Amino acid sequence: MSKAQRTDAQSPVQHEADDHDLIRVHGARVNNLKDVSIEIPKRRLTVFTGVSGSGKSSLVFGTIAAESQRLINETYSTFVQGFMPTLARPEVDVLDGLTTAIIVDQQRMGADPRSTVGTATDANAMLRILFSRLGKPHIGSPSAYAFNVASVRASGAITVERGAKKTVKATFNRTGGMCPRCEGRGAVSDIDLSQLYDDSKSIAEGAFTIPGWKSDNVWTVGVYAQSGFLDPDKPIRRFTKKEMQDFLYHEPTKVKVNGVNLTYEGLIPKIQKSFLSKDREAMQPHIREFVDRAVTFTTCPDCDGTRLSEAARSSKIKRISIADACAMEIRDLAEWVRGLHEPSVAPLLTALQQTLDSFVEIGLGYLALDRASGTLSGGEAQRVKMIRHLGSSLTDVTYVFDEPTIGLHPHDIQRMNGLLLRLRNKGNTVLVVEHKPETITIADHVVDLGPGAGTEGGTVCFEGTVEGLRAGGTITGRHFDDRATLKETVRKPTGALEVRGATTHNLRNVDVDVPLGVLTVVTGVAGSGKSSLVHGSLPRQAGAAGESVISVDQSPIRGSRRSNPATYTGLLEPIRKAFAKVNGVKPALFSANSEGACPNCNGAGVIYTDLAMMAGVATVCEECEGKRFQASVLEYHLGGRDISEVLAMSVAEAEEFFGSGEASTPAAHRVLSRLVDVGLGYLSLGQPLTTLSGGERQRLKLATHLGNKAGDRVVYVLDEPTTGLHLADVEQLLGLLDRLVDSGKSVIVVEHHQAVMAHADWIIDLGPGAGHDGGRVVFEGTPADLVTARSTLTGEHLAEYVGA
Repeated sequence: MSKAQRTDAQSPVQHEADDHDLIRVHGARVNNLKDVSIEIPKRRLTVFTGVSGSGKSSLVFGTIAAESQRLINETYSTFVQGFMPTLARPEVDVLDGLTTAIIVDQQRMGADPRSTVGTATDANAMLRILFSRLGKPHIGSPSAYAFNVASVRASGAITVERGAKKTVKATFNRTGGMCPRCEGRGAVSDIDLSQLYDDSKSIAEGAFTIPGWKSDNVWTVGVYAQSGFLDPDKPIRRFTKKEMQDFLYHEPTKVKVNGVNLTYEGLIPKIQKSFLSKDREAMQPHIREFVDRAVTFTTCPDCDGTRLSEAARSSKIKRISIADACAMEIRDLAEWVRGLHEPSVAPLLTALQQTLDSFVEIGLGYLALDRASGTLSGGEAQRVKMIRHLGSSLTDVTYVFDEPTIGLHPHDIQRMNGLLLRLRNKGNTVLVVEHKPETITIADHVVDLGPGAGTEGGTVCFEGTVEGLRAGGTITGRHFDDRATLKETVRKPTGALEVRGATTHNLRNVDVDVPLGVLTVVTGVAGSGKSSLVHGSLPRQAGAAGESVISVDQSPIRGSRRSNPATYTGLLEPIRKAFAKVNGVKPALFSANSEGACPNCNGAGVIYTDLAMMAGVATVCEECEGKRFQASVLEYHLGGRDISEVLAMSVAEAEEFFGSGEASTPAAHRVLSRLVDVGLGYLSLGQPLTTLSGGERQRLKLATHLGNKAGDRVVYVLDEPTTGLHLADVEQLLGLLDRLVDSGKSVIVVEHHQAVMAHADWIIDLGPGAGHDGGRVVFEGTPADLVTARSTLTGEHLAEYVGA
C-alpha cells in the first residue's frame, strides 16, 4: 500500500484546537457539591477519592457524565429521543471540554432468564453465525442456533389487491433454536399441589392453604365453591377423575356467582397467572415464602438445561455443538476457536477470538457463555461491559468507571490496572471513582473530595499527583499507607461446621471445617469457589447443626421509588409517633404515603409527566417544593424541625438529634446508632433506596439484622462488606465485626481486602485459580501461618501487604 509523502513541515506554533485539553467544571452543585470548580486533564487517568458520601459520584456521574449523555441525546431526532430517558441539566454554572462519555458501572445485568453472558456480549451472535456456516449437518440460518428464537410454521392464503383481486396461497417457516419444552429458559417449573390445598378437607371446610384465599372471598374460593363444576362439600381426595381435571386444569369459562359473572379456570393456570408471572423479589415476604414452598424449578429434561432444541444440539463442528461451546469455560473455548482454520470465515474467527481473549485478559476466563447474566456479581457485570470497549476503535472518549476493583483479588487488581492504562494510552480520558490504594497509585491526576460525608463533604480537598496526595494531609492522604497488622493472638473456636463433599458449581468434593465463634475470612481469586462454598454449602450444614444463618449480600433491595433508609429500617415509625405525641395529632399525618402526603404529587416530591411520543420527565413538585408533605403538616415541629427537615438529615446528624433534648426518641436512636455502626452515617434518611450502591445496600441490611432479637447460635455471612468503603472506614468495620464475634456470634466473611484478612482469626483460601482451576481448599489456618507459608497467591499478597 502506497503512502502519500508529507511535504508540509510541522508548525512550531501550537494549533488553536490543542488548547482544548481540559474538562472544566465550574460551580457544580449537584447533591452535596458546594460550588465545586476543577480542571481535569484529557487523555489521562484521573482517580476521584474521598470518604463514602463525599460527593465523588455526584461530580463524576451526576455532573460530568450526565451532561455529556444529555448533550449527545439531544443530537438524535425527536422520534429516537422518545425511546431514551430524558436527562435534566445538572446544577452547574459551566461545563466545558466534554467528550462522549461511556459509563461502565456496577449495575447488575437484567435477571431475564434468557439473558446470558454470551447474549450480553457479541460472543453468542458470532458463534451462531459460525455454526450456521460450518456446522454439520446444516440446519439453517444463525437463528436456528438461537435459544431466544422459536420455530414457527404457518400456512394460509392472502389476498393481493393489484388490479383484479387475487388470492395467493402462502407458507411461512422460521427455524429457531429454542427448546419448545422450557421455551429457552433451561429450567421447568413444577407445582407442589400439597402446598395449595389440604385434600382431606372439602372446599367448604377451608381446604385451600394459599395466602389470601379466605372462605368468604368470592373472587377466589367462592368461584370454585359455586361454579357448578365441583361439589364444595366433598373432600378433594374423593373427587372423580373429571372433577379433578376441572378443578386443576379447566379452561377459563364464565360462571355466575351470587348473580355476578366471574371467570372460572383450573387451579394450576390460575396460580401460574397470579403468582408465577410476577417478579419473585417484588412479592411480599409471606407470598414469596409460599411461592418458594409451592414451586420447584428443575433442569429441563428435554434440553438438559442447554435451552436449545434437539436440532441445534445435533449440528457440530469437530464434534462440538453450540451447546457444548457455550458450556465451556471461556478460556477453553478460546483455545478451541484458535484451533479452527477455515479461510471462508477467517474474519469472523478473528473477531470471535479477540472477544474471547478479552474475557480471559480481564480475568473472566472462568465464566461460560451460558452463565445467566443475573447471577453475575456487580464487579463481574462491570467487567463484562468492559469487553465491548477493549477492542473499540474509538478514541478521545471519556470512560467513567465506578470502583472497577470491586470483587477483585489483589492479584487481579494488577490486571485491571493494566486495562485502565490501555484505554488511556489509546487517547481516551479515563475517570475512575476508587478507594483501593493499588489503583489510586497508577493515576496521572488525583481529585480528593471531602473532608467528610454528606453536608460535611462536597468540596475539593486536593488536586494533583499521587505523591502530593500522600503529603497533602487530607483524610485519604493520611490513611493512604495504612496497613492493618496481624493479630498477636487469635480467638479459639467454640465449635465447627463440618462441610463434606461440597460440589456446588466448581467445588471439587471439598471437605472443610469452618470454625464457629470466631471471625473467619474466606479468600481466593475471583471465580475460585468462595461464594459456592459459603452460600451453596454452608447454610445446609449450619441448619443441620442447629445454627441460624443470616446471609447479608449486595443484591438490590426491592421497593418503590418512595422507599428510603427510614422506611426500610423501620426508623420512620417511632419518628412519626414522636411527632404525633408532641403535636397531639395522628401519626398518619407524618407519612408521605398516607394522610400527610402532598395532594399534588401524592407524596412523591416530584411530578412524573408523560409526554406521549417522548420519554417522560420528572420535575420537582411546585406545591410542596419536593418536601412531599402538605403545608399544614410542615407546621408541626419536633425539636424545632418539621418532618421534611428530619428526613433531609444525615444519619449521623439524626442520631445526635434524637439522642437528647426535646426530640429524644430512644427507639429511633437505637436504629440510627446501628446505621452509624455499619458506616452509613453520611446517608440522608429520605434518600431513595434506588440510589444506593451494592456495598451501601449490604451495610443497610446488616444494620437491620443487628436489630433483630437473635440467640447466640447465629452465623453472620457477609459478602465483601468493604465494598465502597474508604480506607478510613475499614477500621470502623473491623471494630463492628469484632463486636459481633465478642457478643457470641460467628462471622464468616468473603473478602479480598487484605486489612480484613490480617484481622481474621481463621482463613480459608480457595483456588489455586478460577473456574476448573479452582474449587479446592489450598490453605486453612491463621493469617500468620498464611504469611509465613506464602504458599498461595493470597499468601503472597498478604505478606507483601503486612510487610513480612
